[in-house]
Amino acid sequence: MLGLTDLKQTRFYQEAFADGCQEGLQQERINIVVRLANLGNSAIRIAEMLGLPLQEIQQILSSRADN
Repeated sequence: MLGLTDLKQTRFYQEAFADGCQEGLQQERINIVVRLANLGNSAIRIAEMLGLPLQEIQQILSSRADN
């Protein structure tokens, strides 16, 4: 029988866990960008503060404006 420890050692589990972590980090990045924009920061300023490309910030903000 496959126990929890055995399951955690499978490639499927490890890949799914890594994917979930990446998705969580990306969602948190989006939330931070949106919060900073809501506080009145420009896309350029947000990119400078977070050390991210301006294009990425603009993409996040434009996708939020479309919703």
